[in-house]
Amino acid sequence: MNKIVLSIRQLRPVKWLRKIRGVKLVYTPLLAIVLFTAVMGVILGTLQLQEQSQHEAALFRELSFAKQRIQLRFSNNTDILQSLGREYLNSNESPKDRANVTIQAENLLQSNHEIVQIIWTDQENRIEWKVPNNNTKTKWFNQPANALIIREGLEKSSELSNVTYRPAYSQFITLDVPLNDPVAREMRNVFWQTVPQLAGTELKGSIAVLYSTQALLEMIPAELKSQYRFTLLTDDEKVLAISSDKNIPKRAFSNQTSLDIGVLSPNLSLRIDTYPPATNLTFRMLIGVVLGLSAFVIWSLWSVLKQMQVRQEAEANLRTETNFRSAMENSTPVGIRAHDMDRSITYVNPAFCEMTGWTAEELIGQKPPFAFWPESEKAALTEKMDRAIQLAHDQEKRIGIEGSIIRKDGGIIQTRTFIAPLINEKGKQTGWVTSLIDISEPKKIREELAASQERFITVLEGLDAAVSVVSNENGDLLFANRFYRDRFGNDSNGHFELAGQDVNQNQTGSQFGFSNALSLENINAFAHQVSESNEIQLIDPASGQQKWYEVRRRLIPWVDGHLAQLLIATDITIRVESDELARQQEERMQFTGRLTTMGEMASSLAHELNQPLSAISNYCMGVAKRLQGQLEPGLQKDIIPALEKASDQAHRAGTIIQRIKGFVKRSEPQRKSCDISEIINDAVGLVEIEANRHRLSIKSQVADNLPLVDLDPILILQVLVNLLKNSLDSLREAYPLSSRWSAPPVSISADLDTSIFPAMLRVQVVDAGAGIADSVIERMFEPFFSTKNDGMGMGLNICRSIIESHQGRLWAKNLMDAEHTKRSGCSFTILLPLEAPGSQANI
Repeated sequence: MNKIVLSIRQLRPVKWLRKIRGVKLVYTPLLAIVLFTAVMGVILGTLQLQEQSQHEAALFRELSFAKQRIQLRFSNNTDILQSLGREYLNSNESPKDRANVTIQAENLLQSNHEIVQIIWTDQENRIEWKVPNNNTKTKWFNQPANALIIREGLEKSSELSNVTYRPAYSQFITLDVPLNDPVAREMRNVFWQTVPQLAGTELKGSIAVLYSTQALLEMIPAELKSQYRFTLLTDDEKVLAISSDKNIPKRAFSNQTSLDIGVLSPNLSLRIDTYPPATNLTFRMLIGVVLGLSAFVIWSLWSVLKQMQVRQEAEANLRTETNFRSAMENSTPVGIRAHDMDRSITYVNPAFCEMTGWTAEELIGQKPPFAFWPESEKAALTEKMDRAIQLAHDQEKRIGIEGSIIRKDGGIIQTRTFIAPLINEKGKQTGWVTSLIDISEPKKIREELAASQERFITVLEGLDAAVSVVSNENGDLLFANRFYRDRFGNDSNGHFELAGQDVNQNQTGSQFGFSNALSLENINAFAHQVSESNEIQLIDPASGQQKWYEVRRRLIPWVDGHLAQLLIATDITIRVESDELARQQEERMQFTGRLTTMGEMASSLAHELNQPLSAISNYCMGVAKRLQGQLEPGLQKDIIPALEKASDQAHRAGTIIQRIKGFVKRSEPQRKSCDISEIINDAVGLVEIEANRHRLSIKSQVADNLPLVDLDPILILQVLVNLLKNSLDSLREAYPLSSRWSAPPVSISADLDTSIFPAMLRVQVVDAGAGIADSVIERMFEPFFSTKNDGMGMGLNICRSIIESHQGRLWAKNLMDAEHTKRSGCSFTILLPLEAPGSQANI
């Protein structure tokens, strides 16, 4: 506190009064704005609250009135129904009296639109009569779906009233009616009221009334519904009826109350919502005038405040700017001098005096050529100064004049001079201002850097590797050597292709832990950064050939202080091709070894199996001969052919093994003229047993009058058996066991393909399985490639080798469905020449 008092005393009285007045002038309009805004807000808020309370009071009155009318109507209806029931019970089954009761019920129905139907049920809940029988409203009740739920609701309400001996209600029933029909839409939500009729303590029957929830809102006067929207709701906020589909405003007033229509009635609520009120033009005009005047006052006060603030800020800025310019002129190393329109020096700063060694008094008043210009350059410098002044006067551009200054002690320094017009506060030019920069040391350094850069670029241009630098900020190519330009051109596309990036993708330094703005810590971190290295394959635009490059890249700080990406790409195509050739040769050697091993295994199997098969054949033939004449004719007819067939199959198996053994030894097939239909029948006979076991079938179709073909029947039979088994396996995977009865059969056909010359025998095996994947169909004929877990991958390879040994062709093709959207099977096609060529190639 003492410090504050002391500081106030130290101020002069005039300054102290000016400071107090400045504070009052600044904050008085601001305080007035705040007070005025607060008062107007309180007034408008009070009016709004008063209007809201009036709306809520009126809303509550109208809701109470509507609730009272609905509850009173239900009470009256219950009394009338009790009276009708008593009259019906007291009629003593008199037709006239009972007809009178039904007439009263019809009158009640016509006078109360909320009642849809009135029904009388006996003690067993059997309907004796109902009013009305059929009309446009009740026709929807006779539909099967609606009739069932209406009957269930009636039974539940009757059961509840019979137990309690009091009027009971059902739950709300939602009927299936078209919403575009106004009459049917009124019947969408209904409910039952059942009034029991007692004779003493004995239940004699019940009178039930079906109410429409939409019609309940007709009890509310039309003038109320024109001003408010009424809605009937359940406990879970389900809308049962609504008085109008007209939308209400977002800030509409609402109120809600529960309806007590009976002791045993479901929970029902009535909600009231306000429509947008009529426009109160007078009130709104008053509010508009008040708001307009308030805005004008606020704007006026705010303008005064802003003008005062701008004036004070301008004065403060002027003082700051004056002090700043004075400090800048005294501290800058740039020499500054001013000239009048006659080019006489009128002002020099301390830096210019220090640069020339002359005092300000000696320099002021000099005219070109100046005494600090070298004698040999005065004419040239005068011409340069005239040209620079003319350009500055025309406001074309500002250029620097390079020249020399001779100091008073005889020393010479290199300078660059810039000239600009000097304009006064009225916008009139009063002279010129020149600034001089000492460029002696930078010029020397620039010359040394130019020589060093020339040597560096010479080395980079001679490299047999592509060197490029791309800006990490905008992706521009900053540097590229000769090798890069020859291969990739003069843009950065080749750089991004080598880096494996999109041309439009800019790799930011933040991904490497560095920002584009470099600091000393970032520069030190780049010095220890490990370069990224990878190999990439690109197409050479000049030759169109694939080229392999070893790419090494890293981020470096560029000369402008931002990040750049350095990339060095070395052509390693020759090395990659050599490695690939070595790998292929290694694979061929391994494949050859595996084939050799398999050939030896096949020879051993043929040798080991040949003798047991020969013994089986001999034993079968011996048993057949021993049994001839020893058995009854019937048994002999069944057993002897079976033994002979077993002997033939054993002999056939031995023959197949011998042929496979010869095939492995790359010997020629043992050809003879054969009927292809017999070979197909034998193949179908061998595979048909397995097909029947899996509940599948095989269909063969051989064209008529096919010529005999020169081929090895055993090897061709083996090919067909292998293809048929593969087709059966495909069907087994496509059709589960439970649905194989619907699987189409495997088809094998033979005909002549006359679309080629010369014509060839064509054999096709077609199935309706899932087909073959594109990746598999390309490699399925390769040795040791198999999609089966227990497969060796030699079946199709051997099949193709057998067909090619007959100078034929074997290929597979997927079948597509009618829409060509998915595979519907696969076909294997064999083409065999009708005549054996003169020279046949080995397998």
